Amino acid sequence: MLTVTKNAAARILKAAEDGKMKGLALRLAPRRKADGSIEYNKMGFDEIKKGDIHIKSEGVDIVFEPAYQELLEDSVMDFVEIEQENFSYIFLNPNDPNYVPPKEQ
Repeated sequence: MLTVTKNAAARILKAAEDGKMKGLALRLAPRRKADGSIEYNKMGFDEIKKGDIHIKSEGVDIVFEPAYQELLEDSVMDFVEIEQENFSYIFLNPNDPNYVPPKEQ
């Protein structure tokens, strides 16, 4: 199942508080693109709905429709500095054909 890193969880909780969305879950709606890769640009705070898959990771409630379970299985959501002062959520997802596992340090 999807897991959330401590960095991502802290950022999600801060965004919920700043946006007055505290108490709502983060809803993910990934989609598979024509080349097979997975896009994650649809996410936002929402109530948990009947039929949703609901997980809790690092104190964060994450929900998504069952149709997305296969796309998110065994993935990790993180919040990292891509370039100096440019932070972003990333998904480490073995279900994406472009996925390259991180190198061990």
